Parts: sequence; C-alpha cells; structure tokens
Amino acid sequence: MNTAASTSTTPVTQSRTVERMVAGQATSDGAGVKLTRVLTQNLQHRLDPFLMLDAFGSDKADDYIAGFPDHPHRGFETVTYMIAGRMLHRDSAGHEGLLQNGGVQWMTAGKGVIHSEIPQQEEGVMEGFQLWLNLHSSEKMNTPWYRDFQDANLPKLVTDDGVAATVIAGHSHGVQGAVTRDITQPLYLDLHMPQGSQFEQPLPADHNAFIYVYRGEVSIGDTTVPVQRMAILANTAQADGVVIKASADAKLILIAGKPLKESIVQYGPFVMNSQQEIYQALSDFRDGKLGETA
Repeated sequence: MNTAASTSTTPVTQSRTVERMVAGQATSDGAGVKLTRVLTQNLQHRLDPFLMLDAFGSDKADDYIAGFPDHPHRGFETVTYMIAGRMLHRDSAGHEGLLQNGGVQWMTAGKGVIHSEIPQQEEGVMEGFQLWLNLHSSEKMNTPWYRDFQDANLPKLVTDDGVAATVIAGHSHGVQGAVTRDITQPLYLDLHMPQGSQFEQPLPADHNAFIYVYRGEVSIGDTTVPVQRMAILANTAQADGVVIKASADAKLILIAGKPLKESIVQYGPFVMNSQQEIYQALSDFRDGKLGETA
C-alpha cells in the first residue's frame, strides 16, 4: 500500500499530560525468550482494555531462538507487531502466517486457541511488541479469528511535519487502520518522528492511552519521555487529544482504547470475568477441548 499524504484532521486544542512513566520489567516467556514486560498486571484496570504489553529486542539468537511453543489462550486478543525478524505462527484453528519485518499479526483467541510462534531465523535482530487487548464479556467465547498483514499492506501516512505513521488500528489523519473493533475502539499507531517535528492525535476523553518510546525521546507538555519508557496519559476531561514533540529523531507507539469497565480475572494465558470461568478454561484445556475447531 502506498503511503498517503496526511489529510486534514481535527486539531488538538488541549493536549493530555503525562500522568506517570513506567519502566518495564525484564522477564522471559515461552521457551525462555527474553523480553521486557511494560504493561503489567497491576496496570490492567488503569489501562483497560489493555492487559499486557511486551517489548522484545535482541541481536543475540539465544535470547529468542526457542520461541513460543504450543500454548493456549482464551478471552482476549493478541496483537504482535514485528519491527525486525521472522516468526511463524500456527494455531489449532488452522491458521498459519509468517510474521516479518514491519508486519502485524492480530489474533482473537475468543473461546480458545492453542498456538505457537517460532522464529524463522538463526541470527540477526528480532524486535517488536506483543499487546494483549481484552474482549467484552459478550465476546469472550466467540470463534477464534486471525489475520496477518505484511508491512506493504498496512495503512500509512506522512504528515506535513514529516512524521511517518503506520495505522495498525483505529483512525488517524484521515487514514483508516488495518483493524477496527466496535466495542474497545483501539487506536494503535507506530510513529517515526524526525527531529523538530510535532504530531497531534485527537483522543476521546474517556479512552485510556499511553505511549512507549523505542528510539530517541519525545516530549508531551513539559515532560520528556526517554527511550524504553511508557508514558501513561492523564484522562483530563478538557483534553481532546495528545500533542507529541520530538527534539531529536524518535520512534514510538501510541495506543488508546475505550475501557470495558468489567471485572478482570487472569490466570496465565486465560483472561475472563470470574473465577468460575477460569476454572472452566482450565478444565477445557485439560480435557483437550480448548482448541477444538468444532
């Protein structure tokens, strides 16, 4: 898809401010893949409908080579954005896709899926993000869904200020994203900002929003957000969006969504609304029913 020139967008009259900054926690997952957990479980209510954000990035094969062998999910969606590297997805619903440089994989686990994500490289850099997006209680037992988007097929735009944006979800500067969701209304932008540029994005006041800077640094109001930091944006009633400025070249993701305001009960790879639903998920997994396609 050709990159579109930015079309007119409603200007932001009052920007949100930074409520607080978060440094991620180094951890490992899958078969020992090293990553940084940026959005952790204690932030799930504050950043509802988002449940988790992992950032991964290494040029050491031992940090990622074992990948994520077969594992289950139920009750939410996963959005994997691969900045660099190659990873093969296979799942129990019969979906398969190669995620590579600049591509996005969007999977709705729904009532249950068992999948694997295995690196298709033995050397070089593997870098990207995995975001967990919650599902409304009415959708948690829906049929699993999967879609992957190569970099060339993702909607993109360049603003008059030279900011290059990939619109993974939602709507920005007249460009419709690759994915839309009616209930959670997610916005997911990857922004590449040249030195001295400014980017404005309207945001509904009741949506929860954050940025994560993965190259350089940016500022929002009087707050500088350095590399490898998440900035949670304050929910200010008068603010109608966010204004981001880059004093040097920077890259970041901007994520926002409408909170579900429902109970969140998580047990590992299962996220439901009650303990009983978690027990049922564990029982179904144990009995081999979680990934059934029927």
